[in-house]
Amino acid sequence: MAKRKRLSPPDPLVLNTSAPETKSMFTGGMAKAPIADVASDAAATSALQEISDTLSAARDGGRMVIEVPLDDVQIDYIERDRVVVDDADMQALCDSLQARGQQTPVELVALPPAPSQAPDQAPRYGLISGWRRCRALALLHAQTGEPRFAVVQGLLRRPDTAAAAYLAMVEENEIRADLSYFERARIAVHCADSGVFDSDHAALTGLYANASRARRSKIGSFMPIVRALGASLNFPDAIGERLGLELAQVIRRDVLAAGRIQRALMANPRSDAAAEQGVLRAVLAAEAAMIAKKPDSNTAKNSSPTQPQLPGLTVSQRNNALTLKGKALTPELQAALMAWLQTRLAP
Repeated sequence: MAKRKRLSPPDPLVLNTSAPETKSMFTGGMAKAPIADVASDAAATSALQEISDTLSAARDGGRMVIEVPLDDVQIDYIERDRVVVDDADMQALCDSLQARGQQTPVELVALPPAPSQAPDQAPRYGLISGWRRCRALALLHAQTGEPRFAVVQGLLRRPDTAAAAYLAMVEENEIRADLSYFERARIAVHCADSGVFDSDHAALTGLYANASRARRSKIGSFMPIVRALGASLNFPDAIGERLGLELAQVIRRDVLAAGRIQRALMANPRSDAAAEQGVLRAVLAAEAAMIAKKPDSNTAKNSSPTQPQLPGLTVSQRNNALTLKGKALTPELQAALMAWLQTRLAP
């Protein structure tokens, strides 16, 4: 029988020493598989890209308000339809902006970079609508120096053509601003003359397609006044509907009437709108008296045909040609004649 070995009791010194260090495969938790890290990063990147695309689409689509320094906005990007700004109205707008901030964004279009523009230079924008708000913000910044008035909130638009840009401005002002018939007609004339539209008729119907037929007709009646008298009037926005229609009728009836009205305006100083309208009414009265003195149609038919006698102007007619010569054929008369022809030949 084998002898069993007798074990000695444990040594207390050995029990008091630290046990040797061991490592466990479960220490510190299980490590994440590499494929999980890749999937997590891809999901985060995709989410950020989706947010970025959504914001870019909202910005480019004009659904997100952007903040632009006023210095980066070209206010005269297009011709404005407003001729004058009432001081009281502008002050009221300034007071509102100072008390409540800008509540309604303007409309902007991104401009292509200039050839001399540095790559890191801020982009520039053209103003479509919101001229009064930009003007009021500039005035407040000049007065107060507050940084909040040095920026404007706007919506980014992408008009396909210049006509679309003018239409956006006109439609906003038709809703928000009480423009005169002269101001409305003036922007239509500008668009026709600058080639934005092919003709006066196209400009009128294109810009004021949503206006009633009666309003559009009245605006069209003021277009000859803009062409013939626009440069001679000091207070054109104050011409009312009735006076404007009477002026348009006289200008259309007699191509030389515009010159007579211009000379009357130049000969009489006008310090306010009432004085200017007094001059215009006096000319209209003289025109009516001149018509009353003309022989009636029966007398004209019975008389022998003669060459037209016009002071300072020689007129010759041959077949389908009409030739005008003389000192009276001034640039103003030529412009009035062209305006009269356009209104008579407009479809």
